[in-house]
This record gives sequence, structure tokens and C-alpha cells, in this order.
Amino acid sequence: MPKSPSKLADELAELPPSAIALSIRDDTYFDAIRGVVDRFATKKDLNTIYISAAIPSQSIIDVLKILEIDMERIYFVDSVSHTMMGSTKKPENVLLVESSTMLENIMLKVEYLLKKSEGKGSVILLDSINALAIHNSSTILSEFVHILINNLRAKNAYIVLFSIEGFGSEEINNMMGFVCDLTLDMSEEGR
Repeated sequence: MPKSPSKLADELAELPPSAIALSIRDDTYFDAIRGVVDRFATKKDLNTIYISAAIPSQSIIDVLKILEIDMERIYFVDSVSHTMMGSTKKPENVLLVESSTMLENIMLKVEYLLKKSEGKGSVILLDSINALAIHNSSTILSEFVHILINNLRAKNAYIVLFSIEGFGSEEINNMMGFVCDLTLDMSEEGR
């Protein structure tokens, strides 16, 4: 049985600020988002920085609105939408990165949002490590994740990295095991 958003939030709330690899499937994707962005962030009074590498931020925003999740403290670093945005107006809470290969720019945008939050606690959600692996070599991606996590640890932030079941390579799994403090699974309550 899939883990509920509330159960995920409770598990995360028991942890000190740390890096968590969260294994998800298609059928648990929105429960995972709700668990982190709504239940957990609200419970801990945290800002959310959502790094969107798999799905455009506007699509995630639309889903969050349907789920009636308060958007006031959710910010996006979107590496998917730049080429698709054209002349459309982007929301204020979205920062665009030109490409998923521009990992340094992703890091700079996250740093900017953390400074803008004036010391408020944060949870950073990377959706997903698999999407970034499509656009970057494993060496570069590993270096990026290592530096990002260490920088965020120094700021006492929670870092949640989505890993899509069935789409990870052994290299990605090894990297996640090396840089993350803990691996959680949305697939089963008892796991």
C-alpha cells in the first residue's frame, strides 16, 4: 500500500535537517509532492524551494492549486520551461534556468531564494534526479549534487531528492547512497 502524504510528513518531521532520497513511482508522485510541500513544510513552518527538472513549474503550480495547497511560501527553480515560456508571463515565485545542463545556475537560484527568505527554514525538493541524469554526465551530476547538498546542509535545510523507481541507473543509486543521509520509499507503508 502506498505511503500517505501525512505518513511521509511525519517521517520527515522526526528527522533533523538532512538529505533524503525519496523513491517514488507514478502512482505515488502527487502524494509525495503533497507530503513534502504541503504537510511537512507546513508542519515545520518551512519555505519550499522546488527545483523542477522533470515537469514545468506551471504544471506543478496547477496541480498544487487543484489540491488547494497554499502557494505563498513555495518558490520554483524551473529548468524545463525556459524555451517553452515564450512571451507568456511567468509567475513571481518562479525563477527560470535556461537548461537542465546549467547546474551552476540552478545552484545560484537556490542560493538567491535562500537569502531572500531571510533565515527562515527551508525544504529544497529536487524533482527529479533522474531528469537531471538525462541531460548531464554522471560525473558532473554527482559533483553538482554533492556540492548542493553540502551547501544546503551548512544552512540547516532539508533536502529531498525524488528518484523515480525503474528509471535509475546503478550509478545514480550509488551516488544517492553516498550523498544522502537516508532513503525513504513511497511505495509501502512498512518500508
